[in-house]
Amino acid sequence: MKEYFKVDEWKIIEEGFDPNYNKIAESVFSLGNGRMGQRANFEEAYTGETLQGNYVAGVYYPDKTRVGWWKNGYPEYFAKVLNAANWIGIDVWIGDEQLDLAKCEVLSFRRELNMKEGYLQRNFRAKTASGKEVEVETIRFCSMVDDEAGVIKYTITPVNFDGEITITPFIDGDIVNKDSNYDEKFWDEVSKAIDTDNGYVQLRTKKTGFEVATAMKFTIEQNGKPLEIKSNPIQKEKYIAAEIKLQIKHGQSITLTKYAVNVSSQNYPAAELITRSADVLTIISAKGFDVLTAEQAAAWAEKWKHNDIIIEGDAAAQQGIRFNIFQLNQTYTGEDDRLNIGPKGFTGEKYGGSTYWDTEAYCVPFYLATAGKKVARNLLLYRYKQLGKAIDNAKLLGFKDGAALYPMVTMDGTECHNEWEITFEEIHRNGAIAFAIFNYVRYTGDEAYLSYYGLEVLIAISRFWAQRITWSAERQQYVMLGVTGPNEYENNVNNNWYTSTIATWCLKYTLEVIGKVKQASAAKYNDLVAKISFREEQECEKFADIISKMYFSHDDKLQIFLQQDGYLDKEQILVKDLPATERPLVQKWSWDRILRSVYIKQADVLQGLYFFEDNYDIDTIRRNYDFYEPRTVHESSLSPCVHAILAAKLGDIDRAYQFYLRTSRLDIDDYNNDTEDGCHITSMAGTWMSVVEGFGGMRVKYGLLSFNPLLPHQWQAFSFQVGFRGALLNVRVSGDGVSISNTSDKGITVKVYDQEALIEANTEILLNK
Repeated sequence: MKEYFKVDEWKIIEEGFDPNYNKIAESVFSLGNGRMGQRANFEEAYTGETLQGNYVAGVYYPDKTRVGWWKNGYPEYFAKVLNAANWIGIDVWIGDEQLDLAKCEVLSFRRELNMKEGYLQRNFRAKTASGKEVEVETIRFCSMVDDEAGVIKYTITPVNFDGEITITPFIDGDIVNKDSNYDEKFWDEVSKAIDTDNGYVQLRTKKTGFEVATAMKFTIEQNGKPLEIKSNPIQKEKYIAAEIKLQIKHGQSITLTKYAVNVSSQNYPAAELITRSADVLTIISAKGFDVLTAEQAAAWAEKWKHNDIIIEGDAAAQQGIRFNIFQLNQTYTGEDDRLNIGPKGFTGEKYGGSTYWDTEAYCVPFYLATAGKKVARNLLLYRYKQLGKAIDNAKLLGFKDGAALYPMVTMDGTECHNEWEITFEEIHRNGAIAFAIFNYVRYTGDEAYLSYYGLEVLIAISRFWAQRITWSAERQQYVMLGVTGPNEYENNVNNNWYTSTIATWCLKYTLEVIGKVKQASAAKYNDLVAKISFREEQECEKFADIISKMYFSHDDKLQIFLQQDGYLDKEQILVKDLPATERPLVQKWSWDRILRSVYIKQADVLQGLYFFEDNYDIDTIRRNYDFYEPRTVHESSLSPCVHAILAAKLGDIDRAYQFYLRTSRLDIDDYNNDTEDGCHITSMAGTWMSVVEGFGGMRVKYGLLSFNPLLPHQWQAFSFQVGFRGALLNVRVSGDGVSISNTSDKGITVKVYDQEALIEANTEILLNK
C-alpha cells in the first residue's frame, strides 16, 4: 500500500513530482464523460515513463490472439479498446529548449483532480538546463454536457527571463497500444487538414473500419487579452500542428485555450465526420472556456445530488468513496445501449477495455439505485442484443438447440478472451447475466421486461446449463466437471460449489419466470415458444430434474460448502502465515505453485453466499466466511467489497471497515501494485455496495426497501441516496439512529431494523434500533 496522494474529501492531490509514481498518477487522475476519456498525460512533452492513453467509447480492434497452439472453439482475436489520437498535445519550447519535466528541474509541482466540479488542474514551476524558469497552470476536462468534446486552458509565465516561447498545439494519430502484438499500429489515415487556428485528423481502424475525426480549435491570450494568431502549419503522417512563436517578457502570461472533439462513425456516417466535428467545435468555442467550466460544474452538481455518499469524521474513507463514484460516473452514463463498462474504463488498456461479468455482478446495483431504471435497463439490453452471438459461442463449443454461453470478454458479443481455462471453463459468467435480470426486476418491479426480453435470455442460458452438466452413475446425481470458478487461482476443477449453485438457481428462476410470463401475457409467451422452438414440457422437466439431483460439494465435519472437490487435500496454510515478501502471489509465484496452493484470488463460495444470502442461515454464512476469508489473498479488485458486505451482515464491523477501506482506496493507494495499468472501474461499484449494502444493510425484500445499518467506529455518521420506484431517499446513519428523508413527490413504505414505516412525500422519519 502506498500513501502518495494527499487526503482531501473532494480532491485527489499530488504535491511534488515523483517520476516513479507518474504512471500511477496518470491512472488516478484520468478523465472521461462516457463517450471519450483519457489518462492524465501531460500536455507538453514528457520523455520519462508514461503510458499514453486517449480512448473513444466502442472503438476497438480485433488483435490476433498470439499463441503457438489452437483449440476448437478458441477465440480468433482479443478485442482491444484502442489508444486513439492524442488531442491534448501542446509542445512548448523556451528558446531552443523543450519544456519536458523529465529533463527540467521541477521546482514545484501540484496536480489536483477536482471531483466535485469535474476537472483536472496542474501547476508547476520548472527550470531548464540554461536556468530559465517558467510557471505553468493547466486546467482540462471532458465535457459532460457536450460529450464529444474536451477543453484545455494552458497558461505559461516566464519567471526570470524575456525571450521567445514557441507553443505548438497538435493532434497526433500516429500512436500505439502498449500491448500491441509485434508493435503493430491499428490506425490508417483517411484525411487531415490544418489552418491558422484549427485542424483535424480523420483515422480509420484496420479490420473493423471504425472512423474517428479528431479536431481542434484554439485561441491565444496575453495577460488576458486576445492575440491575433499567426501560426506555421505543420503536417506529417496522421499528425497536424500549428506552431506559434511569441516574444514575451518575464511576468507576462500566455494562455492557450484548446477546444477538441472526437466524433465517431458509430454515431454518424463516415463522410459526415469532418462536418460534424466542425459543428461541435463551433458550438463549444462559441461558449468559451468559462461557460463550459460552469456547465461542467452544474452537470457534476446534478450527479452528486443523486449519488453522493457523505462520511463524517473519516476523510480517507470519504475521499475513497467519492473517487470511486466519480470514476463510475465518467465511465458510463447509460445513454447508449451499445456501450458497456470495461474493467479499466478510460484509464488504461489492460483487459482490452472490454465487457466482463463484472458489469452484471457489481455495476448493475449501483446504476439501479443512482441513475434510474433506463440506465440499468440499457445494460441488460446490451446483453439481450448479443444473445444471437452468445448462442453462436455455445455452438463453437459443441452445444446445440439454442443454448447460449455469453462471452467472458467481449466488445460486440463475440468471445475474445485468450486463455483457455477462462474461455472454456469460467462459465459461471452465464449465471451473472441471469442474476442481473433478476436483480433488475426485483429492484424496479419492471416485470414486463421478462416478457419482452428477459425470458428469452433465461431459457437460452438454462439450455446451456442443461447440456453442460454430467450425470454421474457413481453418485446418482448431476455433476459439473472441468470448470473455473470466480477464484481464478484454480482451473479445471470439478464441482465448483458456486458454479453449481448459480447454475441450479438459473434453472429455478427460469421455471419461475416461465410461469409469470404465461400468466401475464400468454400471446407473448406463445410467440417466444415458436421463435426459439422451446419444447416446454420436455425442457422444463429436464430443468426440474437437474434442480432436484444436483451434487454440491460439502464437508460434513467442518459444516462448510467446499469450493470444489479435493479442496481440503491442499496444504492449509493461511494467508497470515505467508511472508509479505511473497505477495502479491501473481507477481511472485509461478502459476503451477499458485494452482497447487490453497489461496483464493477473490470471493468464490462467498460470492454465492452474497448473491443468495436468503437461502442460508446466519451460522452457515459465518462458518463459511470464517473458513474462506483467511485463505483469500484479495488479488482481484472484486474481492474486498463482497467480504465487506458479508462481514457487515455478520456484525463484524471492524473487518467490514478494513475491507471497505481497501476497496475504496484500492487505486489511490495502489494496494495491488497495478494501478499504473489503469484504475479498477467495475470494482468501484463494489465500493458503493460496501457502504449501501454493507454498512447501510440495504436489501429489497418482497418489493420493499429494507435497511439494517451499522455505523463503523471510525465514523461519526454516514449518508447515502438511492432512488427506488419513483421515490428518492436520503438515508443518514448516526449514533442517534437512522433518519430517512423522502425528497420526492411519491410516498414510500420501507423497513428499518425490521420495522415497517411509511415515509410520505417530502417528509423525514427518524428510527432507532
